[in-house]
Amino acid sequence: MERSLSGNSVEAYEHDIEKLRQFLELTSADVGPLHVKTIHIQQFLEYITGLGMSSYSHARMLSGIKSFFMFLLMEEIREDDPSALIDSPKLGRKLPDTLSYPEIEQIFKVIDLSAPEGMRNRAMLETLYSSGLRVTELVELKISNLFFEEGFIKVLGKGNKERLVPIGREAIKYITMYRDEVRCHVTIKKGAENFLFLNRRGNKLTRVMIFTIIKGLVKIVGMNKTVSPHTFRHSFATHLIEGGADLRAVQEMLGHESITTTEIYTHLDRDYLQQVIKDFHPRS
Repeated sequence: MERSLSGNSVEAYEHDIEKLRQFLELTSADVGPLHVKTIHIQQFLEYITGLGMSSYSHARMLSGIKSFFMFLLMEEIREDDPSALIDSPKLGRKLPDTLSYPEIEQIFKVIDLSAPEGMRNRAMLETLYSSGLRVTELVELKISNLFFEEGFIKVLGKGNKERLVPIGREAIKYITMYRDEVRCHVTIKKGAENFLFLNRRGNKLTRVMIFTIIKGLVKIVGMNKTVSPHTFRHSFATHLIEGGADLRAVQEMLGHESITTTEIYTHLDRDYLQQVIKDFHPRS
């Protein structure tokens, strides 16, 4: 509550601590939270590395454990933090997967707009690509937060922080069609009246359902790529920056706290760089 973490983040932290508890139980190290020592955490990290866990998963799990012991220290339940001297593994900067504009259009084209869920799915994917939303922000999007005359939508992001994000004409067009021609015929469950995107039973969609919808469309296209809702967010940011958009503006739209998080999108793939040389270098 104090850190305004999402339910998913809290669940992830609980999962990390539970894994440590299970390890201590398995190794017969009969210790509770007050008696865990640095050596116990180091042995646990060696154990999960031996299981083949990636450096990213290792770092995320250690972050959850560190947060737990920092909490015990701040609440004066413990007088020391056994995780304080343990360093996270060095991580290379991972480039996000992106789709080219023609690939995004390919996915849009295979959506069956004659089906009620087709109009909804097109509106959702247009919104993901038009505004770079996180999947949770998409499923939580409310009708009362659509300001189409001004060309903006209001989004509730990480840490319950609200931000205004521009939305494009195509996204507005398909949202309006879905809202006025499809959604109005759905019997809406109590409490879901203000959520924009609904399932057949009149309830708000789940994150998992969005992943499933995208996976199904990618399969129809026959694309040999792993595509998720976040891929549309990555593509949104990458295409803006490749087109010359200001990094600070993209940071604001994505809802990143730090500019360094946004800087990852300044990558340009080799094909694009080669094309620039071919098009503009006098010797090419």
